[in-house]
Amino acid sequence: MDSRIECTLSTFADHTKLCGVVDMLEGRDAIQRDLDRLERWACANCMKFNKAKCKVLHVGRCNPKHDYRLGEEWIESSPEEKDLGVLGDKKLNIT
Repeated sequence: MDSRIECTLSTFADHTKLCGVVDMLEGRDAIQRDLDRLERWACANCMKFNKAKCKVLHVGRCNPKHDYRLGEEWIESSPEEKDLGVLGDKKLNIT
């Protein structure tokens, strides 16, 4: 799954996270290329991501908040996300 992935990819059981730095357009493009690679991998292996559960968490004050897609579907942005039982928000506050 992680072959040729440019950004940070974390997997645990059936959870997959892709993280990248977007301080320039190249960062945005790298994340989108990796999302495209993950979608192709899923199709080639007769698997699919639950796109309804896929979210983008934009972190940082100067984040340009780019839009991303997985396959043909745009990924919804979220102000906070739960990861392995820990809720984190865009300011990196965790509960």
